[in-house]
Amino acid sequence: MARRRPLTGCGLEAALAVVGGKWKPIVLWNLAGTPRRFGELRRLVEGISEKMLIQQLREMEADGIVSRTDFREIPPRVEYALTEFGVSLAEALRPLCEWGTAHVARIEARRAEVVSAR
Repeated sequence: MARRRPLTGCGLEAALAVVGGKWKPIVLWNLAGTPRRFGELRRLVEGISEKMLIQQLREMEADGIVSRTDFREIPPRVEYALTEFGVSLAEALRPLCEWGTAHVARIEARRAEVVSAR
């Protein structure tokens, strides 16, 4: 894994270093509350490729957000769950999710206006 630069800015920089990007918040949200198998996560996170999901899970595991349990069975069974650290991050995302839910109609309407104006 590539070496990361030190975090010297505000706490937002640290939080975004762990959960930044398109997929990590969605993966994190889908792990909140219950452990999931890889295939189940792949179905829940629509549009993500298998390769990208693996990469995101590995990065989240390296950051201590996600734990991976290999049951060493045939067929292979691997389960991902949030660590205590990951649960605290998922709780921090809850207000952002609520904000999005409250404003989704407004956001979609504005985007439609912009597209039709072009």
